Formats: sequence, structure tokens, C-alpha cells
Amino acid sequence: MAVFGVLAAALGVVGLISPDALLTMMGFEPIPDGGRADGDHTLVFMTASSMAALNMGVYYVLAALADWRAFFRWTVPFRLLTCTVFTLAVVTGRAPSGFLGVGLWEGAGALATGAALWWETRARQKAVA
Repeated sequence: MAVFGVLAAALGVVGLISPDALLTMMGFEPIPDGGRADGDHTLVFMTASSMAALNMGVYYVLAALADWRAFFRWTVPFRLLTCTVFTLAVVTGRAPSGFLGVGLWEGAGALATGAALWWETRARQKAVA
């Protein structure tokens, strides 16, 4: 949880400082300065999503420091949903293939979190028995 939080926060900062760098990392072709059409709000959406990533990253780190297992459990289905939505965006042509990595990152994180929670619960039950 802490590793995901730090990475999310770091990528949020990257997006706030250099949105084009983040766009490139996700497989999008950045538009050179002055090349955006009137009404192109890409940078507004990048700012909003980067700020959300920074906030989310901090939440994850704080939850990890507090060992807040309920929060960990809540993240699993929603990260799987994010994986599904992002993967479908690539499959349906709404997003470039490079964006698939974002979806797979979410899915892998959800599965790793779910597996760790399952393993810890099972280990605790064995210790009590």
C-alpha cells in the first residue's frame, strides 16, 4: 500500500510539474506549446487527475502507516474496476495501447493487495487455532 501510495503521489507531482511527460508515459502524444486548439482542455484534465493522484497517494501512505486494513480491502474492488475501465478504453479505441499499462498496474495492485490480505488473514487464523 505504501509503495503504491508513494508512486501515485510521485506521478501526481510529475503531472502537475510536467503534464507532457506524464502524457508520454501513458502512451499519448503530447502537443507542442502553442499547438493546442482553442477549447482543448487536456491540461486542465491533467492538472485535475494529477492532483487527484497526489491526494490518493498520500491517502494510501497514511492508511499504510495506520495499518488501516479496512481501507486496504476497499481498494481491491475499486482498483479492479479501474483496471476494467482503463483496459476497455484501450480495447475500444478510446485510449492508445500505452494506456493499457495503467490498467494493468491497477489490476496487478488489486490482486497483490487482495492476496496479501487473504494470506495475512489465513496466517492469523492458523496462529489462533
